[in-house]
Amino acid sequence: MPSKLVATAVSASLAAIPVKAAAPQPFATPPELAMPVIDAPIALLVDVGSGRVLYARDAHRRFVPASITKIMTSYVAFDMLTKGKLRLDQRIPVRPETFRQWNHVGSTMFIPANATPTVAELLEGIVTVSANDACVVLAEGATGSVPAFTALMNAAAADLGMRDSHFNTPNGWMDEGQTYVSAADLATLSSALMTRFPDLYRQFYGHSQMTWNGITQPNHNPLYGITEGADGVKTGFTNEAGYGFVGSAERKGRRLVMVLGGYDRPKDRGRQSRDFIEWGFSAWAAQPLFAKGARVGEAEVQGGLERTVPLIAPRALSVTSPAGRKTAYTLSIRYKGPLKAPIAAGETVASLLVRVPGEPVHALPLVAGESVPRGGLSARMRDGAMRIVGL
Repeated sequence: MPSKLVATAVSASLAAIPVKAAAPQPFATPPELAMPVIDAPIALLVDVGSGRVLYARDAHRRFVPASITKIMTSYVAFDMLTKGKLRLDQRIPVRPETFRQWNHVGSTMFIPANATPTVAELLEGIVTVSANDACVVLAEGATGSVPAFTALMNAAAADLGMRDSHFNTPNGWMDEGQTYVSAADLATLSSALMTRFPDLYRQFYGHSQMTWNGITQPNHNPLYGITEGADGVKTGFTNEAGYGFVGSAERKGRRLVMVLGGYDRPKDRGRQSRDFIEWGFSAWAAQPLFAKGARVGEAEVQGGLERTVPLIAPRALSVTSPAGRKTAYTLSIRYKGPLKAPIAAGETVASLLVRVPGEPVHALPLVAGESVPRGGLSARMRDGAMRIVGL
């Protein structure tokens, strides 16, 4: 780990900190590491720790996600839980109109009329068995109506920079194309889901089946029980969308996320998705930069009780390169500075920029290592005096 970066204080909006790395070595791809056949019209594979795209085909093409929509449904619910706007043990009554509309429609968890499932039970149904009924019950119970909930979905998409996505339903049911996404946006969303809500992600994702109200149903994720480290994310199918899949696996702290869209047959989606992610782990390797929780630098704060805040890696950060090759890189920290108090611990406030020759710049998130409350008059006077003397 490049220790001098950790020890360097950041006092400007962009501080370039060169880091020496091994020079690139001659490399030829062995036959056993060759890219597998992927027939999906849309395909993307990303190493989350480095942000590097390992393979992309029409990654920004908009398509209908079907039940893959439910990744955003869980993201919004996790965010509300984290902010105290929902509770896992909170019971939500099923409206008679909702029961009549969604009873036995597509994939469901068979919620009875007049039932009052908990938020935790609804999330388990949404994530594990793709329950359409649970999505609507949760949306109405959380915000009062489906439109209010989808407004939160679209606000979250905008906050994450998902420029090619729009959500009109919480369950992805056919709506004449009003709900659409791109592979790049789904990779962004899935990475944020795992990084921002790791405990909730582990609690609800990765389950091979669900039993509720005496009914056991399987999860149709084609990686479960076969691919080492698989723990997500979501399949989707309608006649309109075909067979799609967002999949993820983690091995030894390294996480890959893939998006596949538009298959005609589920068996092709299953076989090729397993080949795809295995290729990602075998043909590519990670060079560690910072462990999860490591202090990367610090940023200047204006109007706070403290003048600086430590910048922390929210997950293991790395550089990805073809297996057997070392990659040269430089690092820098960027933020819109000075940051303005108040700042919450864990809030994303900066980016670690990784520059590799011949590649786009990879921007990896950095979070505040501690909270910085807003300061009073003395803090403002201090900041003013420091600016006068150039500090």
